[in-house]
Amino acid sequence: MLTKDWWRRAATTTALIATAVLPASSSTAIADPAPHPAPAAHTRPVGTAVDAGPLKLPEPPPVGVVRTELAGLHVAPPHSMNGYSRAKFPHWIKQHGECDTREVVLARDGEDVKQDEKCRAISGTWFSEYDAKVLTQAKQLDIDHVVPLANAWRSGADQWTTPERRTFANDLVHSQLIAVSAPSNRQKGDKSPDKWAPPRHAYWCTYARAWTDVKHVYHLNVTEPEKVKLREMLDTCEL
Repeated sequence: MLTKDWWRRAATTTALIATAVLPASSSTAIADPAPHPAPAAHTRPVGTAVDAGPLKLPEPPPVGVVRTELAGLHVAPPHSMNGYSRAKFPHWIKQHGECDTREVVLARDGEDVKQDEKCRAISGTWFSEYDAKVLTQAKQLDIDHVVPLANAWRSGADQWTTPERRTFANDLVHSQLIAVSAPSNRQKGDKSPDKWAPPRHAYWCTYARAWTDVKHVYHLNVTEPEKVKLREMLDTCEL
């Protein structure tokens, strides 16, 4: 289970997310007020209303910071999958109005995205970072959890509460959610980097930084092969 200090930090970040995703003129609260993750270091700037333009995909920390984070991760064998269910990571929650987490990410990660009155993306263009595919229909995309839910379970999330897992599954602050082609997401499944890495090698640096930072933020374990592969992927980063 995450620390009490984590929850104090999460309460602060919840307020920041509300500011980021609600229109400036609205006083409507997020429908599912789950605490959101922190620490806030290395997160994207907040305070941009949705009607002022789409938010940007959070940039993971620089490679030097991430190498330090990786060195500090606890190495342990995977936990049992007994009791696992995706339902224990409730998603996608409503973020504002009719917009759930999936629709917020689709609007954020695409170009010229237009939404209907239910917040569903009806047009736009998306570049899938994993395989360099250009997509023009929302149904062609999945929202990938960079650290998959099942991997998180095996890495320590089996000890979390449901609200903690809901926070993880809907994290818009850290580099945990990204819109990618459905085939690449399904090929990845719940695999760790030693078993699957993006076919587009140009994205390895960002992917390894994002994966490592998410595990650091949530105090999740890594396996030894996973750690070795992450080091290899970080070696592709330009200094």
